[in-house]
Amino acid sequence: MDHDRTAAPLSADEADARARQLITEAYAPPYATPTSHRDETPLPAYGPTPPVAQPGRPPMSQKATDASALMLSGSVAALSVGGATSLVLFTLGQVDPTTLAVAGAGPVALVLAVGSLLRSAGRAKADAHTEHHHHYNGSVRQETTNVSSTTKGVFARNRNDVR
Repeated sequence: MDHDRTAAPLSADEADARARQLITEAYAPPYATPTSHRDETPLPAYGPTPPVAQPGRPPMSQKATDASALMLSGSVAALSVGGATSLVLFTLGQVDPTTLAVAGAGPVALVLAVGSLLRSAGRAKADAHTEHHHHYNGSVRQETTNVSSTTKGVFARNRNDVR
């Protein structure tokens, strides 16, 4: 019931009735029709529907999953080593930049050295059992040259002139 501005003002009873109507409308539910619907019919076991990503880690290849797990493990290891180093240095009161650099680089150098040793051992093991068979037709000339030298110093220079 809209009121025209050019009409006469409402009486007290009409104003009270209009106020009650507005209050009732304000406290009424906002929507008379439902705004959602849940379909309970079972879905078919197969069909043209594309796959949907499931909760958790996103789908990726096995190589990417392995690399991700390795990075997560490495970050946890780095956090624990860094935290332990910081705690020891704080406890000792020796938190100057030189000591911090030496203490931080020590475990990293150790891990790199062990990794290099394991990699070299793996290569040596792989190379130890290889057999090479060469079959030639015709005349073959085979030469073997062994050069041994002793290099000393940081900027050593090798001169291996094989002719």
